[in-house]
Amino acid sequence: MPGIGTFISPGRSLSDSVERARRVDELGFDSIYTTQIAGRDAFTVLGEFAHATQTVKLGTGVAPIFARTPVAMAQVAATLDEASGGRMVLGLGVSHRVTVENWFGAEITKPVSQMRAYAGVVRAILAGEEAPENEFFPTAFRFMGYGPRPELPIYVAALSPNMLRLAGAIGDGLMLWLCCPDYIRDVVIPEVRQGREQAGRSMEGFDVVAAVPSALTDDRGATLDAMRQDLVTYASLPFYRAMLESSGFSDEIAAFDAGMAAGDVEKAKAGLSERMLDSLAGIGSADQVKAGVQRYLDAGAISPCIGGIRGGNFDGAIDAVSELL
Repeated sequence: MPGIGTFISPGRSLSDSVERARRVDELGFDSIYTTQIAGRDAFTVLGEFAHATQTVKLGTGVAPIFARTPVAMAQVAATLDEASGGRMVLGLGVSHRVTVENWFGAEITKPVSQMRAYAGVVRAILAGEEAPENEFFPTAFRFMGYGPRPELPIYVAALSPNMLRLAGAIGDGLMLWLCCPDYIRDVVIPEVRQGREQAGRSMEGFDVVAAVPSALTDDRGATLDAMRQDLVTYASLPFYRAMLESSGFSDEIAAFDAGMAAGDVEKAKAGLSERMLDSLAGIGSADQVKAGVQRYLDAGAISPCIGGIRGGNFDGAIDAVSELL
C-alpha cells in the first residue's frame, strides 16, 4: 500500500532539493511529488531526483494539462518512468482559468470533460492503443519502436464533487491540495467512491494523495504568517474558495474578501484564522507536525505528503514524520 510521502520543490537551489530527495529516499518515504508552476520544469527536476534515488516513487503533483499536449505528456512521463525504473506517477490537473489563459494561451471551457478527454488520450498512448475520439485533443499518435509501461499510474487533481467523481472513475489516484481532513472525510472519499462504483470499480488500490504543509518551528506565529502569505493567491481562486467555504471556513473567506476589497492585504491575510491554518497543516513541535499528518490519515488520505512552508524547518519536519513510517 502507498504511504507517507513528500512534496519537494527546488526553490532557490536545485542541488539542495536533490540532496533532500536522496535523504527522503534513504529514510523510507513512499513518494516525492513536484509541482509544475512558474519555475523549473517539474519533469526535468524529477529526472534529477531519479538519478539520486533508488526506491521512492516520483511524480508530478501536478502538471497542468494545458502546458503540454497529451502526446508530449505521454512521451515525457514514459521516458521518466523508464529512467527511474518504473517509479513514475503522472499527476494531472486542469489548473485555473487565470493561469491557463495567461500562461498557456488556452481556455478552460468544460473542465471535467477536458480532463476526461486528456487523460483518456494519454492512457491510450501509453497502452499502445488508438487514442479515443474527442473534441478537445484529437491525435493519431502512436509510439514507434518503443513500448512504455502501459500501467503507468495517472492521478487526477480534484476539488469539486464532479471532478472528484471523475478522478474515481478514470484515475489510479487523486491529488489534493488545501483540502482539510474534514473535507476529505465528508466530501472527497464519498464522491470518489461514487465515481469508482459508477465505473464498476472498488476503492481497493486507489491512492489519495493529500498535501500537508509542514514546518518544525519554535515560532509558530511567524510560520503561520508565512503560510497566510502563501494562501493569498489560493484564497482568490474560485475552486479553492468553494472548497474552503464548504469546509466550514466561510467566515474566513468573507474576512479575506473584506480586506482585499479595502485594498488592505494585511487585513485580508489576518482573516485567515489560526483555526483554518491548523486544520490544513502541521506547524510547531515534532508532535504537532506528526499530529498534522495523522489527522489526514484518520480522515482517509492514503498518502499524506508533507511539504515545506517558507521560514519553517522542513528538514526537521521530515525527521519528525519519518518516525511514523
